Amino acid sequence: MMLIPFIALVRKDLKLFLSDRRALLVNLVLPIAIATFFGYLFGGSGPAKTGAIDVALVQQDSGAIGKRIGAALQADPNLHVTAMSAQEARTAVGKGSQKAAIVIPQGFGEAAGAALFNTGDKPRIDVLYDPSQNAVLAMVKGLLTQQVMQIVSAEMFGGAGGQALTDKTLKTLEAKAGADPANASLRDFLGSLKTFQASPAAHTAAGGKGAGLSMPFTTNEQQVTSGPQEAGYNGYAHSFAGMGVQFILFLGVDMGIGILLARRSGIFNRLLAAPIGLNTVLLARAASGAVIAFVLLCVMFAFAMALFGVKIANPAGFLGVAVCFALLTASFGLLIAAFGKTPEAARGIAVFATLIMVMLGGAWVPSFLFPAWVQTLGLAVPTRWAIDGLDAMTWRGLGFEAAAMAMAVQLGFAVVFAGLALYKFGRDRQ
Repeated sequence: MMLIPFIALVRKDLKLFLSDRRALLVNLVLPIAIATFFGYLFGGSGPAKTGAIDVALVQQDSGAIGKRIGAALQADPNLHVTAMSAQEARTAVGKGSQKAAIVIPQGFGEAAGAALFNTGDKPRIDVLYDPSQNAVLAMVKGLLTQQVMQIVSAEMFGGAGGQALTDKTLKTLEAKAGADPANASLRDFLGSLKTFQASPAAHTAAGGKGAGLSMPFTTNEQQVTSGPQEAGYNGYAHSFAGMGVQFILFLGVDMGIGILLARRSGIFNRLLAAPIGLNTVLLARAASGAVIAFVLLCVMFAFAMALFGVKIANPAGFLGVAVCFALLTASFGLLIAAFGKTPEAARGIAVFATLIMVMLGGAWVPSFLFPAWVQTLGLAVPTRWAIDGLDAMTWRGLGFEAAAMAMAVQLGFAVVFAGLALYKFGRDRQ
């Protein structure tokens, strides 16, 4: 007998939601747009395409080695190099228009060649950087080291500057060889180097590029997932999971605020005056909210699958996680309605709590980027399990067993939220 009014209440809520264009815009179009943007930032459906780093180059060394280092940096595809004066570079980095600046001082090339064999002091290259770009600093230093080592060593082993420096160093060591055996060993080494420099091999090695040192290895990047997917990581899959969870939770907030507004206007009391129990009214509201949340999440991922190649490795597991999250959203809305004093106060607190949950859950950025203690804290947040469950069923390619824990935790939170809400509503009616 109570099933007929329950279904009628659910149908009424669904019709009201579908007739509200603003609700459809906020809860469906906005999360799709934002998820698309974040998915593109995080690599999209293919390898991430990062932009070249803006770097200023202060070329003070007019020697051959210094100029070759500057040219190599400008040719590096990972850098967008702009030649500047020292003052211009410092100003640009300070304003943030350049992420870093490399200052190659006068006489660097010759000094670096001497320092390569520990026969002179090590010259210094100043690297100016934006303090908010520590990761960029490490990348720039790595690329600079590669170019300096390759060019300086090539010049020392086969260039004219290397031969002149070898002759100069040998003369110095000849006078010191008798007093220090180490000088004698270095003299012998440089003598062999001089012989090599004079040979044709010094000028034809490495395809005619000189016999300098180069990186002794290459890397072969391979994406690895636990499932059979060939596409590997898809940034859109994670972004749609995160934005979907966030905006659907906002739907739960709106549902709870709607109950508070109905109580204030007297509509709620008129419903209870009919032969309908309190639990029937509340559960019907929760059921309609859960249906809307589930459909919205499925539509978002259908959009991601159609346009961005997102794949669902385990449809049953995905549907299970989606259903459990929909129930969690509905129970969260009931909890807000039960403990909210006024719609205005409840909305502020609920939005704040929602933002904290989605942040800790990894909706904005993947949770593995957080510090260890934040990752541990995130395990106590239901959104973390929802997002991880959706990730497991999409780009990670895991089986149904990976979704089971996410489903169990979400159901546990849903039961606790709904139980507290029904208890509070029942107590307030007494």
